[in-house]
Amino acid sequence: MSTRELGRVEALARVRSKQLRLVDAAQLMRVCYRQAKRLWKRYREEGAAGLKHGNTGRPSNHAPKLKFRRNVLRLVREKYGGPVGERFGPTLAAEHLASEDGLRVEAETLRRWMLAEGLWSRERKRRRHRRRRERKEHFGEMVQMDGSFHAWLEERGPEGCLIDMVDDATNQTWAQLGEQETIWAVADALRAWIEHYGVPLALYVDWKNLYKRAATPRERMRGEEPQTQFGRMCAKLDIEVIAASSPQAKGRVERQHGTHQDRLVKKLRRKQISSHAPANVYLQREYLPEHNRRFARAAAKPEDYHRGAPRAAELDRIFRLESERTISEDWVVRYDNRFFQLEGPGRYYAPSQSKVLVCEGRHGSMAIEYRGRTLRWQEIAAPLRPAVPEDKPVVERTTQACTKRKWVPPANHPWREAARRGMEKRACQGAAATQPLLALPSAAP
Repeated sequence: MSTRELGRVEALARVRSKQLRLVDAAQLMRVCYRQAKRLWKRYREEGAAGLKHGNTGRPSNHAPKLKFRRNVLRLVREKYGGPVGERFGPTLAAEHLASEDGLRVEAETLRRWMLAEGLWSRERKRRRHRRRRERKEHFGEMVQMDGSFHAWLEERGPEGCLIDMVDDATNQTWAQLGEQETIWAVADALRAWIEHYGVPLALYVDWKNLYKRAATPRERMRGEEPQTQFGRMCAKLDIEVIAASSPQAKGRVERQHGTHQDRLVKKLRRKQISSHAPANVYLQREYLPEHNRRFARAAAKPEDYHRGAPRAAELDRIFRLESERTISEDWVVRYDNRFFQLEGPGRYYAPSQSKVLVCEGRHGSMAIEYRGRTLRWQEIAAPLRPAVPEDKPVVERTTQACTKRKWVPPANHPWREAARRGMEKRACQGAAATQPLLALPSAAP
């Protein structure tokens, strides 16, 4: 049975034991009163098995084929898409698909497909006049959660984030001080609330990636709703996560922040508390009981809409990080730069290249599951990287700007000796040519 069907079994069991009225059970099951009467009749006649859906495990007979959807979206993108002012709306596009292309698809179905693909956007409407939202009527119907960063310990200790949870109907408060607004901080806060009061119907949070995120292109193509780790934990508990669009929407928890930033800071100063651990002890033992006695109020209706808390072992399986990984050819799973060697074929066997679920617990405990079965593993060291040869150092040549001078050979250079001998030879030849002219006799008188 699904989580929703198990929740219906629990609600109707409380009706049988006269803890709840059927009209209140309808609110818990999120169905109308007439449907609650039908479910109550089936539960009385067939027991818990009567609440199981008859088409469980069967594909829908009316779901369009994936090939048909792709063909329709291709035609919309090519023929009926375009800028905001030019593109066809879902209704008009459905009419032209039927008349021109012979493809019949309902306008609302096409609208969902186009929204998922980013081919259509909802028209901007006028801003509606805002008014203060009325409180929920039952305790546990909706709980607001938010983190407040503040110098809670002033100069005595580090800054921190107070994870604050406030019931919308009664102002019942639970809080815990930590370093940051992390996934484990909010998961610990929700688990503490569940262990103390039970599972609420809805959780009102900020629009952050920690709680809700935008869809990826692959999720938009498949029409899947994006889910965070915290959203997956809440889905397993059948808690509806509502993301607020502004701080004013969560006015009650925001006003509680202001109260804590005034009263809690002063009380921690008087106690001379300078770290988070003793501050949390003081919160649970003294501050929160006194705060709830002073500021909590009675709900409009007395019924408690919290559902029963699961066992501790089941909560451990819910409040954990789950990531999908692929088994390598040598049966090694890599997660967070850690390597896990799966043991040889045993009772439960996972083939290579298949998908497994790596689960990390609150305090670092690890588990690897394949199709709901836990596999045996042992952590191994990271493989050594191949040695990369070192590159030779590059010597940078520096160019010196110098002026080129004319080269003059030294005095003893062979070139100068040859020139000197040539000059001496020419001088001797000139002297020999002039000597006979000087020795000629003079003429007779």
